[in-house]
Amino acid sequence: MQFGIFTVGDVTTDPTNASTPTENERIKAILTIAQKAEEVGLDVFALGEHHNPPFVPSSPTTMLGYIAARTERLLLSTATTLITTNDPVKIAEDYAMLQHVADGRVDVMMGRGNTGPVYPWFGKDIREGIPLAVENYALLHRLWREDFVDWQGKYRTPLQGFQSTPRPLDGVPPFVWHGSIRSPEIAEQAAYYGDGFFANNIFWPKEHYMKLVDFYRQRFEHYGHGSADQAIVGLGGQAFMAKRSQDAVTQFRPYFDNAPVYGHGPSLEEFSDTTPLAVGSPQQVIDKYLGMRDHFGHYQRQLFLMDHAGLPLKTVLEQLDILGEEVVPVLRAELGKGRAAHIPDGPTHASLVAARDKVAAQLEAAE
Repeated sequence: MQFGIFTVGDVTTDPTNASTPTENERIKAILTIAQKAEEVGLDVFALGEHHNPPFVPSSPTTMLGYIAARTERLLLSTATTLITTNDPVKIAEDYAMLQHVADGRVDVMMGRGNTGPVYPWFGKDIREGIPLAVENYALLHRLWREDFVDWQGKYRTPLQGFQSTPRPLDGVPPFVWHGSIRSPEIAEQAAYYGDGFFANNIFWPKEHYMKLVDFYRQRFEHYGHGSADQAIVGLGGQAFMAKRSQDAVTQFRPYFDNAPVYGHGPSLEEFSDTTPLAVGSPQQVIDKYLGMRDHFGHYQRQLFLMDHAGLPLKTVLEQLDILGEEVVPVLRAELGKGRAAHIPDGPTHASLVAARDKVAAQLEAAE
């Protein structure tokens, strides 16, 4: 199972001292946080894509390329890549290039985003969000797998004999996760292609996401990619920790109350009761996330949001020390227990290449 962190890259005023980082300071902090993730033994770093304040990651491949050069084993991902407002041709080329730069340590999470105004900024209609996601990904999927593509659709100009460059590393495209917080159509899309489904379940009660994940698993099996329990599932999460649980609550409360995404709504306690947010001791975080398997079955990837809401860099790095040294090793060991041999691990470039070669060998032997 893969453990890591994701960031939405918000520039938020620290409510405890009214200081606001500059865009440059926030960008540099994200780069530092990613390198710290590898240092403490995490597997994945995922970066959001936004084109509006207060968020800064408008160019994920630029930042991930830098991180690739500063790390050795960290798997780099997105959270998310906007499949609706980006040209699928540019996505195909950008992430294949990043795949080469990072020696395969790349996968991609496709999503529609949660910022309505971004659609007209890029010449799209938000009312076409789902059809855009479906059509654009259908083209992207082909661009990574076919040397020359003829294409005609509704949302972009036709292509004739087009070849994206560079071609995917080793002829194997980056693994794709389809991220969603509400849309069964996206779960269906993930299942149809045999891709991963990432339920960013940090906002709403678990019952909502359990239905989405279960639907994805059923459809994954329906399309013949394997049994339902072999479907590739990722989950979001968030934690803030201190040795004494009450200290964690006291320290985190002002950040929660003023968070740009979920502040000014339910109380910290109410939110913690119904979502994966865990504020307390490391053991309390462990206990809460061990329970995820009971709700969602065996899954492949757990990402934590650790740098949101104006938390200073020093605090985030301290939180990553706790996560990497005290929490993840226990979760890794405990969630591995009872995991049947047929349930796949989290995908990597090496595992995808091996699977491709195994199929080719079997076909050759059958001839």
